[in-house]
Parts: sequence; C-alpha cells; structure tokens
Amino acid sequence: MKLSFAASILVAVSFVAYAESPRITAVEPQNGKVGDIISITGENLQKDNVVKLYLTDGTNDTLVETITEQTATTIKFKIPEKAKPGRLALMFLTAGKTGQLMEQPYKITIDEP
Repeated sequence: MKLSFAASILVAVSFVAYAESPRITAVEPQNGKVGDIISITGENLQKDNVVKLYLTDGTNDTLVETITEQTATTIKFKIPEKAKPGRLALMFLTAGKTGQLMEQPYKITIDEP
C-alpha cells in the first residue's frame, strides 16, 4: 500500500513537471536571413518557463539575444548576427534551480546573406 501511494505521488509530480514543459507546435517561416523575425507557436513558452532561446547545430549554440514577443503560446525572435548559415535546431533553457537545455524537434534554415 505504501509503495502504490508513493508511486501515485511520483506519477502526479511527473505529470505536473511534464505539463509545464515548453513544446513547439509550429515555426514560421522555416528559413530566413540574419535580422529576420521567426515566430514560434507552442505551449508553455512564457518567460517564467523559457528563460533563453538558442539556435544549435548540435555542436555550436548561438544565443538568441533579441526576443520581440514572448507569451505562453508564442515566441518571436530576430535571427542573431552570430548565427551561421545552415539548418539549426531550436533549443530552450528552462527556468528553475535545475534549468535544462531542451532541444526541440523543429529546425530553421539560416540563409546566406
């Protein structure tokens, strides 16, 4: 009985943590040049949940310094000058004492200038 109670608490805590994880559902446009605005649509994208946004090629991470809009369902950002041309994944740094880098299954293509 004690084990199943502890297990149910673990499931409840895991569900709450999972429910608050940021998740992308769409990116528009899917390509652009340095300085262009990209719009991310999703869930749990608010500032108290997503504290930083990066573009990554899996080896090199580029911090997105200019976020023009951020709500629970939208992040709009300017492609940074330091972004190298190519196909880059979006990655979030989540809030909290144990903030985590979460690479998302969405990529954008940075075009040559």
